[in-house]
Amino acid sequence: MTGSLLAAQNIAAESSVEVGVHHQWHVLGLTVNADTVISSLIAAVIVVGFGIYLAARSTAGVPSGLQLTFETVTEQIEEQVEDQIGIRTAPFVVPLAISLFFFILISNLLSIVPHAFEEYVRPPTSDVNLTFALAFFVIILVHITGIRVRGARAYFGHFAKPYPFLVPLEVITEIVKPFTLALRLFGNILSGGVMVAVIALMPAWIEWLPTSLWKLFDLFVAVLQAFIFALLTIIYFGFAVATGDEAH
Repeated sequence: MTGSLLAAQNIAAESSVEVGVHHQWHVLGLTVNADTVISSLIAAVIVVGFGIYLAARSTAGVPSGLQLTFETVTEQIEEQVEDQIGIRTAPFVVPLAISLFFFILISNLLSIVPHAFEEYVRPPTSDVNLTFALAFFVIILVHITGIRVRGARAYFGHFAKPYPFLVPLEVITEIVKPFTLALRLFGNILSGGVMVAVIALMPAWIEWLPTSLWKLFDLFVAVLQAFIFALLTIIYFGFAVATGDEAH
């Protein structure tokens, strides 16, 4: 009886899937998620190294695969910015959207890192602290740009159009934006990690197959979520600088 009870407890322990557990550092009274910091730095170094490599190796002749990928992404983002804002209205939005796309993409792709390194290297976008930081950075910059381009009176005045009684709804919409932007990215990447943890509970002889298939799906999700975040960033800037009927 005791043996059966111990066996049941062991199975329950092995079957538990921990969510939101991070290796932490305690610095000057602050708690820092070490894996998020390390993974973010890795992603940032890769993106910066990618940019330096392309700057040194780019050619007007036949482009390499990396250069072709970068040029394709840049063209798509430039088209979106031109359609939504006009590049001359806010020229910094193009490099901002490109940087966000590649940083989030590399961060998401860290989900394919082997399980042995997961304690310190995991997708930093599966930590809501990072996604909220990115989202609030974008939304604050959106409001600053709207005020700079349209003027404070015109920018805040558009909340009362077309009908003043809609002001509370418009304000709620603006408050919700960073939360939806952050939680969409966080939820999709975190759920991928949870699924991998659940699949890992399967017997070893079969676990490799669903894990491999899910990792392939994770690659698709990584690209899609990076694209959505960059696209919504551009759209929000478009709303901020739009005038008159364009804003609605």
